[in-house]
Amino acid sequence: FPSHDMYTVCTSFKAEVLRAEHNLNSHTLRMALYLASATYYASTTVYSTTGEVTGTGYTAGGATVTNGTVSTSGTTAFWTPSANVTWTTVTLSTAFDAALLYNTSASNKAIAVYTFSSQTVTAGNFTLTMPTNDATNALLRLN
Repeated sequence: FPSHDMYTVCTSFKAEVLRAEHNLNSHTLRMALYLASATYYASTTVYSTTGEVTGTGYTAGGATVTNGTVSTSGTTAFWTPSANVTWTTVTLSTAFDAALLYNTSASNKAIAVYTFSSQTVTAGNFTLTMPTNDATNALLRLN
């Protein structure tokens, strides 16, 4: 993630995991980008177009995330997509600073919100570089 500042696991996701509503090894996941003015937090429960970026080369709903493998180490369960998430030749001229990871196989339920420094892109590529899939760095960690 560019200047990855913070991530928050959505509270609803924690409960949904206990009800076996998510399978990060096989469900279809997406990542959507949100304007700096949007408000997405731990209380986010589902993907919404409200506050989502718009621009040339960006499709509402964001990009499909390449599934990774859920792993464990000690008392931590973790998961990271197996590939970076990239939008190619996009123009996103309004500042954005957040991404929502959500599960399209489970009624677009929210998983986590990631915030980073404010960005704009003009006729270029925007890539969210995935971290190492381990208990310390993985994109999603449950302790």
